Amino acid sequence: MNETPVAESTTVKKAPRLRSRLLQVTTWLLAAGCFYLVFGKIQGAAAREGLGAFEYLARFIGDANWLAWLAMMIPYSFFFFFVDSHATWRVVRWFNAPDFKFTRMLPIRASAYILSLLNEQVGKGAITLYLWRRHAVPPWQALSSMVLLGMMEIYQLLIFSAIGTLIYFDLVTAASTALPLAKILTVVFVIAALYLPLHLAFFSGAILPHAQLRERQIFRAFRLAKFRHYLLVLLFKAPNLLAAVVVYTLSLALFNVDVSFGQMLVFLPVIFLAAALPLPFHAGALLLWTVLFPDYPEIGAFSLVMHTFFVVFNAAIGLLFLPTANRELFAET
Repeated sequence: MNETPVAESTTVKKAPRLRSRLLQVTTWLLAAGCFYLVFGKIQGAAAREGLGAFEYLARFIGDANWLAWLAMMIPYSFFFFFVDSHATWRVVRWFNAPDFKFTRMLPIRASAYILSLLNEQVGKGAITLYLWRRHAVPPWQALSSMVLLGMMEIYQLLIFSAIGTLIYFDLVTAASTALPLAKILTVVFVIAALYLPLHLAFFSGAILPHAQLRERQIFRAFRLAKFRHYLLVLLFKAPNLLAAVVVYTLSLALFNVDVSFGQMLVFLPVIFLAAALPLPFHAGALLLWTVLFPDYPEIGAFSLVMHTFFVVFNAAIGLLFLPTANRELFAET
């Protein structure tokens, strides 16, 4: 009589593991497909010049001005770290720990970059753990602040891309060879613009005032947040994206790729959105680079170089702060 419930329990336990494995296999297959498409474009460009694909890439990488690139990327990485830490610190002070000092955020945010080598969400989980251990912030409430930050990171990319599209619409039209980018971006911008007021109205209780979903701890930051909080987060994080547009434009010039500031303003936020897809090696962004800049198929290699340096150097910054972060995280309260 007891065999059936045990069998059902075993099946229930196996189901999540099976779904997880299927998801992992799917993401790796999609990433492999992206790399295959990019490599095919590189092979075609190399063949037109009578070169092999790897010889073509070696020439592209060898012709870059690496010293000037490093002289720019290292300060940019530190700049990104301080701006990112400041925005995270502000959100934590508003919704979780009002007395939290900025100097204590720096080692925690820096050490989270080490975990971000595996996954950005794991890095934010480290901040959640710290707030729980050192400030007795319930984990779901701390995580709600990280979710709000993540939402505003997406909206920041959409807003800057919309501004760039409005100013440089001719560039979007010119790039719409493989995909109808003008239509796709317009639809995305309209959906995002329509959602935000509904989001604000729902979490303020102006609509569906008795909805229980709003009361969950994971949405606590959304319940507390006013419009000014969303606006301030955008302003706090904006310097990083503006700096990225400048740095990527100048970096491409150092790799002998002729790309304008306008193109970067329009397309870089979209590329960063593609990079947020849960694909290994940011394969979605890698493919999008070659779609947006079809005259430079080797730009995929540039994408890998930029991403790899950025995450590794940020992790190195994390190592500098790791002893302090460990003391903060594991010391007895």
